Amino acid sequence: MEALALNLLILLPLAAAVVICLLPERRADTAPKLSLGVGLVLLILALALWLRLPAAQHTRGPSALVGDTDCAWLAIGDRARLPEGGTILVNGVELRYHVGLDAISLPLVVLTALLVPLSIACSFTAIRTRTREYYAWLLALTTGMIGVFAARDLLLFYVFFELTLVPLYFLIGIWGGPQRRYAATKFFLYTFVGSVITFAGIVYLAIRAAVLNFDSVISFDLNLLSTLHGLTSTEQAWLFFAFFCGFAIKVPLFPLHTWLPLAHTEAPTAGSVLLAGVLLKLGTYGFLRFALPMVPDGAVHWATFMGGLALAGIIYGALCCWVQRDVKKLVAYSSVSHLGFCMLGMFSILPVGLSGSVLYMVNHGLSTGALFLVVGMVYERYHTRDLDQLGGLARQMPILAFFFMLFALSSIGLPGLNGFVSEFTVLLAAFNSDVLGRWYGVLGATGILLGAVYMLYAVGQILFGPLKEPPQTPDLSTGLKRDLTPREIAILAPLAVLVVLLGVAPRLITDTLDPALQAQIVARVQEATQRADDIALRKAPANEPTNDKPETENVKLETDQDRAGTFAGSYSPVFGFSFAGSPAEADGGR
Repeated sequence: MEALALNLLILLPLAAAVVICLLPERRADTAPKLSLGVGLVLLILALALWLRLPAAQHTRGPSALVGDTDCAWLAIGDRARLPEGGTILVNGVELRYHVGLDAISLPLVVLTALLVPLSIACSFTAIRTRTREYYAWLLALTTGMIGVFAARDLLLFYVFFELTLVPLYFLIGIWGGPQRRYAATKFFLYTFVGSVITFAGIVYLAIRAAVLNFDSVISFDLNLLSTLHGLTSTEQAWLFFAFFCGFAIKVPLFPLHTWLPLAHTEAPTAGSVLLAGVLLKLGTYGFLRFALPMVPDGAVHWATFMGGLALAGIIYGALCCWVQRDVKKLVAYSSVSHLGFCMLGMFSILPVGLSGSVLYMVNHGLSTGALFLVVGMVYERYHTRDLDQLGGLARQMPILAFFFMLFALSSIGLPGLNGFVSEFTVLLAAFNSDVLGRWYGVLGATGILLGAVYMLYAVGQILFGPLKEPPQTPDLSTGLKRDLTPREIAILAPLAVLVVLLGVAPRLITDTLDPALQAQIVARVQEATQRADDIALRKAPANEPTNDKPETENVKLETDQDRAGTFAGSYSPVFGFSFAGSPAEADGGR
């Protein structure tokens, strides 16, 4: 049943998209309702798989898969006959349809399954032309997004990864704003060119794996490539660069972010929600799932550089937000800043940083997706996103003001809301990382201060002060009310609940996530870190003194290392770590 549920998650949206395309014109009004029904089914299936995960981990270990499906897809090469009948591939290339969800990918699938029906529902009044095509492309995009997180074969991942480009290209290019064609073309070219280089790296890695394993069959199996040994440090550095080209553009990391603000600004509201909430996570997920475990030496080699790009994105994105007059573009640039935090925690190479990074993916999807929904609801009524043309709306729209303020506070990391937990953990990891260092944590924290400045300023401009509305607005011709309708409240309410719930109970995710990260990612990158330290020691001059430092300095260094190790390995019920110096001290403290 688990396998059936997962395959329905992947294939049902695509089948529904075909059905909607074939609807006669006179039945076009059924497309929104049919799409919403499919979206709700996907959410139920995703939640059912989520509930099955703890039991699967208990019986099969932290790396357990739910919905595991593995079958032959395509085999090219020489085959040999088996004595009992049938044939087996003995020399060539094997491609498999292998899907399954673990504790790393399942939170992102649930996030996707939540945002899809909300995005569909928010389009009921916003999309009035070519509705069949619109909802068909939206559902086709859903197949690509869920397939990316479910793929357990690297080539299958690449197929789904590229599949997401086409639907979003048409969603932006047809139903977007005045510059929609330019925005769609720029988005497509940026992401496609980078992913071609990533594809070359994938092929090279699979060929090298076959050579190192003395296997005549080239396989793209995720487990095989994630546990590969024998690649040289130079090979791993170049392979990491190949992964970087595809994933860094998707994140996007500074300075490869220039496609994002325009794509967000021109996209319809549903496109912006899914782009911020899910599609940007394809890049961060790719680094976590593939780059770190498959080429760990390359990841450690590039970690300082990656941390620098993350810091640049945090500060640059925040400063860009500060000067925006278009509130949708402001939220778009905030994604550049926020996902810099996500990458900073990931390349701290500490367990708490990796855990915080995954939490950040989920929390950013909730809060920023919600902000795009709120901005879209304002735009439907006032047909402007200019901060200078709006003001004092809290008096006219108190319900919208409540949601807008809640999601803005979540975005800036208010304690008690979901954004705080993930921001705190990634900054703590950066501060205590031997790979990065304290200044990375200190400089990263400035992004929180800048975030509070630009977000609270935007909220203040729109909600408070004297009433400012463009002439002949609000436009209520599509059945909207001045304040939010019950449909719009139902769209925002689940996100508001999760913003609070994950702020006080992040263990809903981390209890299953942390063991999976330890087994699949942390062990590999820590081995690479140890190898890098050993190489550095061997390269040190033989006559260099090792114990000529004052005793107090040695004690200080030892204390710093102990503290870094503590944050790497001790967990608490709320934040995922402990301030105790060791497990024994932690028990004593309790």
